[in-house]
Amino acid sequence: MILVLSATNRPASRTRLIADVVFNYLKAVYPGDVHFYSLEDLPSDLLSRTMFEKNYLHPELVKIQDEMMIPSKNWMIISPEYNGSFPGAFKLFIDAVSNRKYKETFNGRKAGLIGVASGRAGNLRGMDHMTGFLNYLSVTVYPDKLPVSSIEQQINEGVVNENTQSLIHSFVDKYLEWQKS
Repeated sequence: MILVLSATNRPASRTRLIADVVFNYLKAVYPGDVHFYSLEDLPSDLLSRTMFEKNYLHPELVKIQDEMMIPSKNWMIISPEYNGSFPGAFKLFIDAVSNRKYKETFNGRKAGLIGVASGRAGNLRGMDHMTGFLNYLSVTVYPDKLPVSSIEQQINEGVVNENTQSLIHSFVDKYLEWQKS
């Protein structure tokens, strides 16, 4: 099973458009189950004093963790650049689920990273930051990363252009080969 994560809670984001391309392509080419979660759907009351209490996790996050994160051995994370890194909402999400079933959630997972940015670097710095903290959690990160730069030029009327879709498909194909090892 593969889980595609859109790593921003910003509604109607360009990151979501890229994540949709990844999800739809994986559904077409991957023989197993493919699931999708967007941080747009995070519970609004996630940030609370109770989030780090022993054995407490927001009921919606328990469901996401048990039904999507733990069963999936492979993750494809699509993340925009926020202030030279990745969104704090993604870090908060990971911090919250790490409070419960830590090893079952993270150990042995493999992740592919796609960065999205308005600038020229396609969130390379953010993907490096994310790699460091995912490695700390015992998640192996695919060494190639896909930076999607100048995102505004890659989308026309809410549709990702064919060249960018082709790059995404190629990246996903290479990730699928790698994750078999």
